[in-house]
Amino acid sequence: MLSFHPVTPADRSIITAFTLPSGRRNCDLSFSNLCSWRFLYDTCFATWHDFLLLRFTAGGRTLYMLPVGGADLAAAIGAIADDARATGTGLIMAGVCADMVDEIERLMPGRFDFHAERDFADYVYLRHDLATLAGKRLQPKRNHVNQFVRTYPHYEYLPLEPDLVGDCLQMEEEWYAANPDLVYLGSAAERQAVRYALTHWSELHLSGGLLRVDGQAVAFTFGSPICRDTFDIQVEKADRRFLGAYAMINHEFARRLPEQFTYINREEDLGIAGLRQAKLSYHPAMLLQKYVAIEANDHANDHTDERSHERVSAATTNRSNGQ
Repeated sequence: MLSFHPVTPADRSIITAFTLPSGRRNCDLSFSNLCSWRFLYDTCFATWHDFLLLRFTAGGRTLYMLPVGGADLAAAIGAIADDARATGTGLIMAGVCADMVDEIERLMPGRFDFHAERDFADYVYLRHDLATLAGKRLQPKRNHVNQFVRTYPHYEYLPLEPDLVGDCLQMEEEWYAANPDLVYLGSAAERQAVRYALTHWSELHLSGGLLRVDGQAVAFTFGSPICRDTFDIQVEKADRRFLGAYAMINHEFARRLPEQFTYINREEDLGIAGLRQAKLSYHPAMLLQKYVAIEANDHANDHTDERSHERVSAATTNRSNGQ
């Protein structure tokens, strides 16, 4: 019998011992995300042999992440399948990336139906691209950064530390009040997750940056590693009245990020047109497609119809960041 426990900040070392060496770049495996969104998904974890198992609730069903860790993936999937059957349902795994789809099919041919939605693909960039903004493709972003420097020559960029969290909390409140056009379904949950992360800054081992103009906070960003070569940007907010602030906070943080991180994951666009345009404008190195794997014999429960995977995907994704 598996023994699942709620994810808390105190579990960071246990969970990251599996996720950091995993090589998986899915933003759902960022410890900060797992912890900050637990209130919505009742996220729990268990260790089984040499695997990390993650279980959560969404769309009225119990779901799992693909097991992370050891060598016998088929056995680990079997363990969570048994746990799912104990709840009276078939197994559903979320956040399964394309390379793992192939691996699951090889190990368990025909056992799962796989579905993906473009709205929930992660945007993954080369850190070097965001840090240097070199080349013709990123010339517009360099222009925005240069415009910001010319317009606000006395700006300052500060590494985000606990004593600056208050500035971010105040700016987050003002940002939502000033941007009603950018509020979307799930914004209330996003705000709760953001505020949780900020108020548990040290416990979550977050890294971030704050941009000020004449002492006023105009942009902030923060996140945490997903794996050893990929950093997740969990949140990015900027005051749109300060031209180029989004480009500037993005650039300033990326160029200070340790070089061990080859990639930066800037999460999903949720199908929001403006957000998609903004994320594409930085020319991602890859779109990390994430699949929902539904056990094929679960048809009897009417959750493998043509829209069931959309309901599950929508229920398991509420994050966005950047402009």
